[in-house]
Formats: sequence, C-alpha cells, structure tokens
Amino acid sequence: MHFVIMGCGRVGSTLAHILEAQGHTVAVIDSNDAAFRRLGSGFTGKRINGIGFDRDTLREAGIEDAHAFAAVSSGDNSNILAARVARETFGVDNVVARIYDPGRAEVYQRLGIPTVATVRWTADQIIRRLLPHGSEPEFRDPTGTMQLSQVAVDSGWVGERISRLEEAAGARVAFVTRLGEGLLPRPDTVLQDGDLVHVVMRAADAESVEQVFRKRPEES
Repeated sequence: MHFVIMGCGRVGSTLAHILEAQGHTVAVIDSNDAAFRRLGSGFTGKRINGIGFDRDTLREAGIEDAHAFAAVSSGDNSNILAARVARETFGVDNVVARIYDPGRAEVYQRLGIPTVATVRWTADQIIRRLLPHGSEPEFRDPTGTMQLSQVAVDSGWVGERISRLEEAAGARVAFVTRLGEGLLPRPDTVLQDGDLVHVVMRAADAESVEQVFRKRPEES
C-alpha cells in the first residue's frame, strides 16, 4: 500500500520508517528541504519539497493512489486543511491529522476528521499513571457520546467473572490486557491479578461506572 505523510519532523520521519519497514511505499512532504535529513540515507521513498495541502504537491506524492494520508506538521491549520483536501478532493478514506489544540481537535472529530491531539494525549497518558483510579478516555466517538477507558478495578474482583463486573457496572468490557497481550473476554472469562480492564461506556456514565469498579463485589 502507498502512504503519504505531510511533515518530516520526528513523528513524520518515524511513521515513514515504520511503514517502509512493513513493506509499504511512502512519500513524505515538507516545505523545509533540510527536514528530510531525518529520514536518513536508508529511506527509499519519495521526498517531496512543497506545501502539503497544495493539490499539485499531493499529486506528485501519489495521493491519487494512496491508501492513507497523515498530516503531522507543526501547524494545526495546515494539518486540518491538508487532511480535508486529501479526503474531500482526492477521496482518501484513511486520513488523520495531528492537532495541538485539544478543543479544536474535538471540533474536527465531530466533522469526521480523525485527529490526534498530542498535548492532551500525552497528558491523558500521564494522568492514567499518576492516578490509580483514573479513567481518562483512550477513545471517544465523534459525537462524544461513547468512550473507551482503562478503568482501575478493586482487587476484590480478582477471581470473579468479568460478566458479573459488566452487569454490576452496566458497561461493556471491550478487552483486557493480560501479561502485555490483549484478550477478548468470553462469558466465562475470570478476572486475574494484574489485568488491565478497558471499558466501553457512555461518557455520561463514566463516574458511576468507575465507582462500581472501585468497590468490592459485595458492595456493588
């Protein structure tokens, strides 16, 4: 598959190397020719010096044959504009834009443009490690109605069926991370010590679901 990346900073160059190592073709666009030094001599893809939302530049990068487009430059406006051109002009379905402003990111998510708000994402990751009972969302649907969160579970649930935990909380356990690997729970799956529980729930119910998970089974 062919991928087009706008922005040859640390994120863009890392993405380019990962995708190429997986056997894909990659074109990287950047307005600063010196930025391509990050790719190194081993990179065999295209280096396109130009503006990432310019149609001719995108065509030169092979956007018409691209499976996906990633806008990861340092400018929010440029990333969103490029993502919209890739999707609306060239019909690329798999598009993502990096955004620094979390408020702006949520707006574009609701418009159907997948975004990664880097500052908020980093803060959320830290919060999940600082707060033992934190349930900062790992994912929100574009409407903001549903969310996927890793929720801390009281040790009293260890040895209980996950289905019982779901029933008590009124939420769905999407998957469990066990010994570093993802596990899809079955009706008879039992919670083990050290499991990380990832829950799908209504955003409005997050606090009540978290409270159930904090309590022991006999208290729920």
